[in-house]
Amino acid sequence: MGKRKSSEFSKEGIESLSNNKPVVYKILDQKDKNLYIGVAKRGRVEDRLKDHLPSGKDPIHGGKKVVIIQKTSIADAVKSETIIIKKTRPPQNKKGK
Repeated sequence: MGKRKSSEFSKEGIESLSNNKPVVYKILDQKDKNLYIGVAKRGRVEDRLKDHLPSGKDPIHGGKKVVIIQKTSIADAVKSETIIIKKTRPPQNKKGK
């Protein structure tokens, strides 16, 4: 499954997360409901998550918490992302994977 970590969905919280492996990430609301699922390549986790902050270029509204699940490869992360999106149907995912 991969190592999981979570933090507050803020600049400081995002900076505390691991950046050394590809990840599937979940942005959750105050009730831990999935708002958005995405993937980030190794070395790009922080940048990708910051894109989703309210001031970012691809904001996710209502996010309070972020959970990352580390994967061994980006292909594995994409596969997991697709499965999670199909199961949970996050309201802010635009691609209907």
